[in-house]
Amino acid sequence: MRAAALSLVLLAACSVTLDGGSDHPHGRLPVDERNPILLANDGPYDNLQGEYAVLLAKANRLPLAGIVVGSSPAWPDLESNVAGWRRFVDAARASGLGDVPYPTASIGPPLVRPADGDVDKTVANASEGAHLIIDASTRVGSKSHPLVIVTGARLTDVADAYLLDHGVADRVFVVSSLGTVAAAGGAMGMPNGEMDPWADAIVATRFRYVQVSAFYDQLADLPTSILGMLPANDFGAWIAAKQTRLYDLHQAADQVAVLAVGLPAFVAEVAMVSADPGGLTSGAGPPLITDAAGPAWLVTGNASALATARFWQLLLDPATFIP
Repeated sequence: MRAAALSLVLLAACSVTLDGGSDHPHGRLPVDERNPILLANDGPYDNLQGEYAVLLAKANRLPLAGIVVGSSPAWPDLESNVAGWRRFVDAARASGLGDVPYPTASIGPPLVRPADGDVDKTVANASEGAHLIIDASTRVGSKSHPLVIVTGARLTDVADAYLLDHGVADRVFVVSSLGTVAAAGGAMGMPNGEMDPWADAIVATRFRYVQVSAFYDQLADLPTSILGMLPANDFGAWIAAKQTRLYDLHQAADQVAVLAVGLPAFVAEVAMVSADPGGLTSGAGPPLITDAAGPAWLVTGNASALATARFWQLLLDPATFIP
């Protein structure tokens, strides 16, 4: 059974190709595996965002620009969240995955919409995460080659960065694991969009924004039958220990945003959309309306088998763990 599973993984992996050396986008989005990324998330155990990010960063020879860790209703203990992410980084570093940055703890409540809806009147948190986004985008981002902020939690720190420095919107793309596909386009609600609707509105209207609302069963990435094939290093041990803690939900795979950038073929369907700020509610950001001339992208379909194949291809390649 294990041999058959491995054969299927490797067969699928052989179909994953990357078109290197050209300036045109490698997939359906305007950003791809050549862009530096910065992660923003909360809990360290419920999905594989970090694991995919460090593996793809190593394969693409492009180090992570930073990791912002906050809290949320599901993960309210910031100290515990940061400690878990630090253990993840320690495992990655010890296994030869490079100088993965330690997480930056970020404190800041959801943003409050001013009575007149003027974004510039929003009181900023000036959070640690916002400052890291500004600093990293200044260091490695530009309008033509932006830093990609990959989010798997609320968008508070990203919006906060804009409130502190409007110029950050010219230096970054925001790619978020968030919301759902809706009849008119997309909804900025659960998962992740419901936690700070005003931040959603700021990000969707002020940034170059990609919402990835095409999820998959992440338990398929780590079937118990092939856990024994994980690399015999700290990173393999970290993943094995985490396997039973992954959320068994089809809408909890925050790694979809990382995959949309780092593995362009993962994006199977995408639509252009425009945010409708008038539709903002207390439980969701503005609706995303299908609009061929819209300024934002909504990913509505994925090739999850390619993601799983690439995951195991990298895990099983000894070169992945050579410093």
